Amino acid sequence: MIDLLGDIRNYLDVTWVDYDTDKKLTGIISRGIKFIDNHAGAELDYTIEDNPRALLFDYCRYAWSNALDEFTINYLPEIMGLEISESVKAYESTITDV
Repeated sequence: MIDLLGDIRNYLDVTWVDYDTDKKLTGIISRGIKFIDNHAGAELDYTIEDNPRALLFDYCRYAWSNALDEFTINYLPEIMGLEISESVKAYESTITDV
């Protein structure tokens, strides 16, 4: 989480150091991870430069801007894409295990 916090602080151009800001951002990150993982149906890796990480950063941007209600509307295709991708992976793992 520490690495994500620094990266998201940078993404949001948060240049000041403040405990309350970091606490708020940490909560946003945690909620974003839970939101995305829940929709994807799997625990995703946010440490590598890939779609889940990009989606998390944008979730944090919307939450930071108090516009979270618009996030799902604007990112529905990406959210559905993750859900489909993870469903296919789960299905493929059941076929190869048989």
